[in-house]
Amino acid sequence: MKQRARSNTALFRTCSDGNQAHLSAFEDAARSAPWIPGAQPHARRPHRATQSSRTRSAAARVVAVVAGAKKRFGLDASRRLGRKIEFEHLLRSGTRSSRAGYTFYYERRAEGAPRLGILISRKHAAAATARNRIKRCIREAFRLEQQSLGSLDVLVRPPYGAKGSSSMIDSLRRFFAELAR
Repeated sequence: MKQRARSNTALFRTCSDGNQAHLSAFEDAARSAPWIPGAQPHARRPHRATQSSRTRSAAARVVAVVAGAKKRFGLDASRRLGRKIEFEHLLRSGTRSSRAGYTFYYERRAEGAPRLGILISRKHAAAATARNRIKRCIREAFRLEQQSLGSLDVLVRPPYGAKGSSSMIDSLRRFFAELAR
């Protein structure tokens, strides 16, 4: 036998005078003190106006100094060709050299650190992860050989179907060493 849904009107029966409903009133238990945002002590702020804030440890200052120093084998933004005009200049007037499917466009500058540019498209590798792996290998080989390159701008185009691997890094290091001569 199905039970019918009860009406909510049974919950709100009125008294004989018709003004009040018979609802039980539960009182909440006593609460603790209200929470005020600034009243609690904060671990990073001084507790009193006279108290100074925490000072850094000496180790934190040393790390900041070391991080600010120029890395010998780093590959920061100053070591990369980034603008379209730099790429086009190397493609038009740079010396072209092909080795084992890799095409290098390079040109000597008067002074400065060596700079690297990479030309890679979907024709080289369809998956973005494969293209990124190839680019990482080229950057790593350049990073390891940059001390011997002098002030050279190099643009690298890998062969189609290349796979990023440690053997790729080794062969690229040999090619960069040959360009340094």
